[in-house]
Amino acid sequence: MGSAVAETRVILSLVSAAPVSAPARERVFSGMRPTGRLHIGHWFGALSNWVKLQETYDCVYCVVDLHALTTGFEDVSQIHEDGIEMLADWIGAGVDPERSIVFRQSQVPEHAELALLLGMITPKSWLERVPTYKGQIAELGEQIDTYGFFGYPVLQTADIALYEATRVPVGQDQLPHLELAREIVRRFNHLYGQGAEVFPEPQALLTEAPILLGIDNRKMSKSYGNAIELGADPDMIRNMVGRMITDPLKQRRGDPGRPEICNVFSYEQLFGAPAERVAEIDRTCRSGELGCREHKDEIAERIVEYLRPFRERREAALADRGELERVLDRGAERARDVAVPNMQRAKEAMGL
Repeated sequence: MGSAVAETRVILSLVSAAPVSAPARERVFSGMRPTGRLHIGHWFGALSNWVKLQETYDCVYCVVDLHALTTGFEDVSQIHEDGIEMLADWIGAGVDPERSIVFRQSQVPEHAELALLLGMITPKSWLERVPTYKGQIAELGEQIDTYGFFGYPVLQTADIALYEATRVPVGQDQLPHLELAREIVRRFNHLYGQGAEVFPEPQALLTEAPILLGIDNRKMSKSYGNAIELGADPDMIRNMVGRMITDPLKQRRGDPGRPEICNVFSYEQLFGAPAERVAEIDRTCRSGELGCREHKDEIAERIVEYLRPFRERREAALADRGELERVLDRGAERARDVAVPNMQRAKEAMGL
């Protein structure tokens, strides 16, 4: 615990407010909505990749609280605090605010300003064809059928273009969103670039995320209450794993199991089980030698140990919430050092 505390304090104390010049490396932009605690699905789906990208790219990671308002505008009581908690999750995972620009979207007004200008040139038909538009309205109800929700892809494009990001880490399901951003940028350059490129067209950094179901075999989601949080204490992890659904035909020890359909088995290699142990579990499950309770106890301890460094770094960061606020403030200053001149270029291109 002591080493994790020291490591986190060094990270927090070294964050520089120095201006950011043009990147020597390609720039990556990505963000997450502050809507609650992060879970293991976020780690395997995005955060682990964010940490690796810091080695080879100039990274900009944003708490996109304006995007959170597109669906959560009715209750904003936790939006600020959720941003602090999420920053602690990021630091716990290994995101370094010294190497990456880490900030809160609403603290950089150029995001909203550029979104307004890009909205002037974006046809409604482009937004209507976004795959998630009608689907989310059907799922969440007519109350989110707002101007802000309809136009969130434009704000998303502004987020990326404002930092001249050339790479955006996405999964296969997010490619249509990025292609729309590319179309908007392409149209802006065509209308106002006078033969030059005002903003680069962002390219996808495809990330292959494993399929990780929640403890009830549904999609892992905070809203379902079926996700193991990254910062969960050991007893909570053990409790959640104990409730995981296994092979419905394996009712008791001795019954032959089918590891290929068992969610508990799917977690094994993700959390560091040696290949020979995975093979042994597969064999003894099929033969009935291994009981589900015994297997759950084993994987629970593996998850506890896997998440221990993360949990310790997260707790150390949260020990000084004031410093986390200052990290976001300094990050916003660094972000604006990039955003302000790029916003000015966009306005000049449009004759403003």
